[in-house]
Amino acid sequence: MKTPRFWWMLAIAGLLVAGAAARAEDAQPSRSTPDSFSPAALTGTLSKARNSGIIALGYRDASVPFSYLNARNEPIGYSIELCKSLVSAIETAVNRTLTIRWVPVTSDNRIDAVVSGRVDLECGSTTSNLERQKRVAFSPIFFVAGTKVMVKKGSTVGSFRDLAGKKVAVTAGTTNENALRALDRRFKLGIQLQVVPDHAQGFAEVADGQADAFATDDVLLYGLIAEHASAGAEYRVVGDYLSYDPYGIMFRKDDPQLAQVVKDTFQELAADGEIDRQYTRWFLRRLPSGTSLNLPMSAQLQAIIETMAGGEAQ
Repeated sequence: MKTPRFWWMLAIAGLLVAGAAARAEDAQPSRSTPDSFSPAALTGTLSKARNSGIIALGYRDASVPFSYLNARNEPIGYSIELCKSLVSAIETAVNRTLTIRWVPVTSDNRIDAVVSGRVDLECGSTTSNLERQKRVAFSPIFFVAGTKVMVKKGSTVGSFRDLAGKKVAVTAGTTNENALRALDRRFKLGIQLQVVPDHAQGFAEVADGQADAFATDDVLLYGLIAEHASAGAEYRVVGDYLSYDPYGIMFRKDDPQLAQVVKDTFQELAADGEIDRQYTRWFLRRLPSGTSLNLPMSAQLQAIIETMAGGEAQ
């Protein structure tokens, strides 16, 4: 039989445990931003979204599988899904439902679209580098690519040196264009660069025999080949990487509230496995066209996502 003294000691122990738990909870670091802000405290893009009820997302029409149009002319892709998660987080932050305004952008005008406010988030296949970071801000890295070239099967091009004197299509306003120009200058290759407005046109230049090769990010080349599955066996991606291209979602600089929402959201997407799930959906499973890139996640990207999940955004 338990004595009154036993029950008294047990109660005291319970109070001590509860007090320790309360102190531990108080010691936990608070979130850097609340789930939602008061309307009066909103600034930048969040204030704009709260007041208008609209958020403008920039999309690409042929950056498979990141951002492109389906058969119903709706933007779909890996980057689009990540941007939709950001919109949900922004809705929570501003405490209202937002309407998405879809805005088409190109490689050439996408940065200006963000800087001018025509686009709030750019959801495409944009490389985050120091030069661009002078004008815009970027989300944590969600993909890593690099410049390669696509040629027709049977082409004699197997490396960048074989591009000497050849006609090479590149998309305007891309890091790929810069990489090819630098390569041409350094090795005096005499490449005949053909600057095209978008990736689809670059593919068409090779398909129609107007260019010997098309240079862009390797993953975009695989995506274009997959989308042209009926003729996919006619093309191949060759050579070493000619550049390093980590992708991020673009948004305006000097917007600390939005920057915090973006960083926190990407950490949550990495921690709960959503980035992995979206990667599997768009790179390993069949695309709406019926084909698959069958491109496993690189060890480098896996490490980036694991680091992001731990709260250290790249």
